[in-house]
Amino acid sequence: MPLIDLRSDTVTKPTPEMRRAMAEAEVGDDVLGDDPTVNELEERAADLLGKEAGLFVSSGTQGNLVAQLAHLGRGMETIAGTQTHIIVDEAGGHAVIVRTTVSPIDEQPDGTMALADIEAAFQPDDVHSPISGLVAIENTHAMSMAQPLSPAYTAAVAAIAHRHGVPLHVDGARFFNAVVAQGVRPTDLSGPADSVTFCLSKGLACPAGSMVVGTRDFIFRARRARKMVGGGMRQVGVMAAPGLIALRDGPAGMIERLAEDHANARRLGEAFATMSGIVSAGDLAQPAPGPFDPGRVTTNFVLFKVERDRAAFIEAMADRGILLIGYPHGQIRAATHYGVTAADIEIVIKAVADVLRETAVDRVPADAAGGHGTPPSEPAPATAAEGRPDRPRVVIAH
Repeated sequence: MPLIDLRSDTVTKPTPEMRRAMAEAEVGDDVLGDDPTVNELEERAADLLGKEAGLFVSSGTQGNLVAQLAHLGRGMETIAGTQTHIIVDEAGGHAVIVRTTVSPIDEQPDGTMALADIEAAFQPDDVHSPISGLVAIENTHAMSMAQPLSPAYTAAVAAIAHRHGVPLHVDGARFFNAVVAQGVRPTDLSGPADSVTFCLSKGLACPAGSMVVGTRDFIFRARRARKMVGGGMRQVGVMAAPGLIALRDGPAGMIERLAEDHANARRLGEAFATMSGIVSAGDLAQPAPGPFDPGRVTTNFVLFKVERDRAAFIEAMADRGILLIGYPHGQIRAATHYGVTAADIEIVIKAVADVLRETAVDRVPADAAGGHGTPPSEPAPATAAEGRPDRPRVVIAH
């Protein structure tokens, strides 16, 4: 049966136009700086975000890595949210490769760090302390159900960082989801930052790649860092060509259509709010317990819990051709993206309702349990073995 894959917006397939552009791309040696398609993409990304220069990298993780290498010296410290991608989802690259520490700050449910906490995190001028060298924020903030951070907040964080003489880096893996959700210009969110990364391979539907933008001096250092970590690519215009399509203005590109993904996610969230058995995701995604709150769905993530065995629920959905994935804190994630239609969402809603009925948690009658009954079991933790072995599985996908 046709699959409806909601595990991540990384599962998007390139458009037919992107495939043609890849086949026809003019190429050169990018390490030598003469791949014209890459050069055009880097210029377009920089111009779109109001920066001097851009750099094409293989992934968002590599983009964040080379940005840290460009900004920081060995032994310095980054101030970032406790549950941000740089800290928890990049295999410890900040410590292993950049050779720096982090000062983690607990985020709030809107994905922000309190400004007072950022201010307080800067290290004193003391030989016992690492040197504060960078502030990093994530926009959208994945663990908060992909809440978008506002231009005002970004500017306020940048002001604190700059007052202390350090740069602000925005991990904007889903930067354009934040732009579209808030109806702002890209430069409203990128302007205060010294560097920004954003992914082409998520909702923008390119097969691979991310962009890093900033000043010319910063990009010069980031390019050297990319080479050092093995990211120097040759005739890579074939991969850059889809990015030029994705970053077009208006309906010819892939940015404006992100609003469809947001609408589909809201529809799914509104339906979940009416279903017995689906409850608050907890933690940052929806701190208050109780029914699922559709108001938390602001971009393309729907994070929720089920009052039954999570692995069984995910597997039952997979049996119906609908792929979901376990997320931290006992959650399940559904991520909408290019290739998932409004009609698909209606199929998902019906399937969820059916599976909830079929996987209902057995309860001991109240009179047989001292008048209290047996509460539903806690969701099982995510494991790489969740679901059938004949289907691709990872623990978490970002």
